[in-house]
Amino acid sequence: MNSSQRIWIKAPLATLDNHCAGGIVIEGQRIVELVASGATPVSSVDEVFDAREHVMLPGLINSHHHFYQTLTRAYPQALNKSLFSWLKSLYPVWARLGQEMIEVSTQVALSELLLSGCTTASDHHYLFPDGLENAIDIQMEQARKLGMRVHLTRGSMSLGVDDGGLPPQSTVQDEDTILADSERLIQRYHQAGEGAMSQVALAPCSPFSVSESLMRASADLAKKHGVRLHTHLAETHDETAFCIEMFGLRPLDYLEKVGWLNDQVWLAHGIHFNDDEIRRLGEAGTGIAHCPSSNMLLASGMCPTLDLERAGSPVGLGVDGSASNDGSNMIQEVRQAFLLQRLRYRADEITHQKVLSWATEGSARCLGRQDIGKLEVGMQADIALFKLDELRFAGAGDPLAALVLCGAHQADRVMVAGEWRVLDGAIVGQDLNDLIARQKSLARKLATVT
Repeated sequence: MNSSQRIWIKAPLATLDNHCAGGIVIEGQRIVELVASGATPVSSVDEVFDAREHVMLPGLINSHHHFYQTLTRAYPQALNKSLFSWLKSLYPVWARLGQEMIEVSTQVALSELLLSGCTTASDHHYLFPDGLENAIDIQMEQARKLGMRVHLTRGSMSLGVDDGGLPPQSTVQDEDTILADSERLIQRYHQAGEGAMSQVALAPCSPFSVSESLMRASADLAKKHGVRLHTHLAETHDETAFCIEMFGLRPLDYLEKVGWLNDQVWLAHGIHFNDDEIRRLGEAGTGIAHCPSSNMLLASGMCPTLDLERAGSPVGLGVDGSASNDGSNMIQEVRQAFLLQRLRYRADEITHQKVLSWATEGSARCLGRQDIGKLEVGMQADIALFKLDELRFAGAGDPLAALVLCGAHQADRVMVAGEWRVLDGAIVGQDLNDLIARQKSLARKLATVT
């Protein structure tokens, strides 16, 4: 869209925010006006998109993922296992990743996310075997081609089995290499300003795969460059037992010891916290990426989302890796969160509006963004429009609730930074059949290499 052109997305069927029931006006990359129900824009517009058949949401925001895992969906040797045994079955496979595999798996993950109404995605990549040192660079290029916002985290593993960790030695790097590459990526790709399309965070993988010194050094480097920190924490009871045996501390105590308990950190999973730990997380403002599908598949447990929110922690939503989900669909993840959390909290506490807020504003807060996740004047023009014309919606009453209750799975139109990236359910300029064929071929190659 021309930077001076004004487009009115007019009178949507429903919105997450009733104050723009008459639609929104976009100029360039930003929302410049909210239109009340039955009203028209104050200033003239150049184009009108009639959204009477569409439910309009802020672009969904994925706060935790592992793009490369789209190559190992439903992997036979990893079925029906809990986290530690699941990881041990997959680490040797992932150690064989190559550059083309990262390129294509990133395209697949981002495409699936985009088609599900997701406009911003965070990925946690922590595998850098020989020849794959530029994995994050490859991911950045694929995101640029698709026009998606990304928060790519420079993950790391430095504590192999020889040193008491979980991953095999072939998948770990030394600390100097990790820190040098982390700084390189920040300097090359991190955009700190409003409307940033690419940001970098530092993400040592987990307490059972990195050293204490790397956790501290990563925190120091992040503070130096003003970037955020991310890791897995409190996902399983096995992890808690590991931390107690290895460090003499529960996971959150360890996190605090290494200087990570603050509002520049967001954590993946956050399941096994006690009441005092929840209070401390809230006081620190540390965010939590809730990953319901992965938590269910690995039988890890259930994140105490509302307790964390009430304590003061931002709660976002993540699809997690496509080997423990096995998908990358954000609007389906919203439904999973809705259903799972109703097993823990009252029906009037876990509403469709609440879970949609986790996938938008909550995830934005986890990522430290104030310019996305809402339909408000001045916010970035990241928009997802869903039609309710499939059989699954026949007979539905409330259109917004129907997205969640009836199981929406694909957006009709998606806009990122004022540009349409999905039109009529298809990604602009992409040959999806070719992408699927390449992914299938590479997945077979990865599974058969010895």
